[in-house]
Amino acid sequence: MTGSGGERNPGFASDVLRDMGAGVFTLDPSGLITYVNPWAERLLRRTAAEMLGHDAHDLLHRSPDGGRVPRERCLMRTPLAGSRDAVEGSEEYFLRGDGVLLPIIWSATALMPGETPGGVVIVFSDFSLHRDAEERAIAHTAALEALTNRLNLLAEVSSVLMSTMDATDAARALLPLLVPELGHWAAVDLVDAHSGVPQRVAVRSLAHPGRARELTGPLQAAQQRPEIIRGEQPVLLDAGDLVDAGSPMAAGHRILFERLGGRWATAVPIRSRRRYYGVLTVARAEGSGPPAEGEMRLLADIGRRLALVLDNSQLYEEQRNVAETMQRQLLAPLPQVDRLRMAARYLPAQRAMEIGGDWYDAFLLADGVMALVIGDVVGHDLQAAVHMAEVRNMLRALAWTHVEPPSMIMRRLDEAVTHTSDAPMATLIFARLEGPEGGPWQLHWANAGHPPPLLITPEGDTRFLTRGHGPLIGMSATMHLGLSWPDAHEDLPARSTVLFYTDGLVENRERPIEAGMSRLRHHASALARRLRTGTVDDFCDRLLQRLDPRGDDTALLALRLPPAGAGTLGDHSPPPPPQSAHSPAAPERAAPGSLQERAPVQDTTRDAREALDPPRSPDV
Repeated sequence: MTGSGGERNPGFASDVLRDMGAGVFTLDPSGLITYVNPWAERLLRRTAAEMLGHDAHDLLHRSPDGGRVPRERCLMRTPLAGSRDAVEGSEEYFLRGDGVLLPIIWSATALMPGETPGGVVIVFSDFSLHRDAEERAIAHTAALEALTNRLNLLAEVSSVLMSTMDATDAARALLPLLVPELGHWAAVDLVDAHSGVPQRVAVRSLAHPGRARELTGPLQAAQQRPEIIRGEQPVLLDAGDLVDAGSPMAAGHRILFERLGGRWATAVPIRSRRRYYGVLTVARAEGSGPPAEGEMRLLADIGRRLALVLDNSQLYEEQRNVAETMQRQLLAPLPQVDRLRMAARYLPAQRAMEIGGDWYDAFLLADGVMALVIGDVVGHDLQAAVHMAEVRNMLRALAWTHVEPPSMIMRRLDEAVTHTSDAPMATLIFARLEGPEGGPWQLHWANAGHPPPLLITPEGDTRFLTRGHGPLIGMSATMHLGLSWPDAHEDLPARSTVLFYTDGLVENRERPIEAGMSRLRHHASALARRLRTGTVDDFCDRLLQRLDPRGDDTALLALRLPPAGAGTLGDHSPPPPPQSAHSPAAPERAAPGSLQERAPVQDTTRDAREALDPPRSPDV
């Protein structure tokens, strides 16, 4: 397994191979032993310390008479020559530590961490020559097939589980590997991370696929008995015993046998060191005997694999939640001023801890003018968020202290960032909305290398405000270029919308920014015509649904102007609906400079975060 950052889990090989019932050791590209499992130590009567770092061929491989096998005749070394095919055989011998020859059957497979071979894994078992020829041939075939199948199954299970970070997806992807390979039907019950209620998230039966789908969903209260499996060992279920309603497994598993058939099943706890997640159940077909001990051990190992995936998934979500919470603490609630209406949205990056430097801001200045800001500090990590907070606060202070055109504020900010902060370069737009209540309004702005704002009229006409472009903040003063930021202004029509956004809305790895801006303009125009009576919040939500930004974090700030003359002395029209309390900012924070004191702020993710950590009983 790998962690959320992609690093290799140091216990992966040991966890997977420890209880296989076969000896396993790995070689590096030069043939030196790099890993030995406990079973191999027992078979070879040698400790791992006595084998690690030694040439496996020289140390172990012998001919039937005890002599060394020439390297050119050693089939086990075939994958070291670059072959991707697995090789296997018997009638080979390893020299034990006590000098006794150990007859083995073996399988060798190339390790492929990348595009080129990275070594070999050799799996072997004791194969006694004291049996007659027929028994030896049968045992050889059966053991080799079982060994290969088990190794292949574990490899497939690990590969499938590592391909997703979603608990339900992992469970659903796992079951096709188990049915019909290991059972007649299989089911996975997981404790829901939000509600704490057990859910039957996946059921698979090739004989009754429709019935299997009907059995998924929340478990009834009578079925939610956590005491059914509290330990770490699998439990053997007999359908006959589940007739008794007092059986701890009866409530949740009797219906599975009744609808899907079978007599015996293995119930495996999905449990890690961190917590209990649920139960994996695999049943044998009607008429089959109980599963062998080796099969139950294999299922127990698969249950541990699934628990590790769920641990990683939960850790990923926890890291992402910490990052997103920090980002929201740095975002500002929106003020509500006269009949102007604003909406903001923030979407975090899709990878854990990538909180980024995107931000929006809106606040009243000392001269009563509304300031609007959208920006993006270079970087996608915690440091970028810290630098974003520095730049944002500098800009607020400069804009409040100096009643000047946006170009002058940009010049002061560039010098301040260069000389008082280690923040990297940033793109941003600083704008002033000027005009009396009721209009007309003018937007004055300067642009420091940021995507241009989009003006949308009530009729659906759209236009990017491309003027006012200058260098990125942190470039001119740092490089002594003497560059400047031109001021730009635009007369804004009544009931129009001005959209400020960061590049995450219009750009990703699959689509250049020019194509993304064209899509933005198209969908904004269509929504303006369709949502004539909708709010600016409706506009933002529908726009995000259509554009579906992925990858980078995204900030969005939209300003909606009222009708001409609204709010003036002669106007008797009702005011627009109050500005929405929805905000990407953290809850219980007042909007700075708002004419509505302590404007309400609602964090729509708060309930979900609280549900992720419900009260738990001490023994769970």
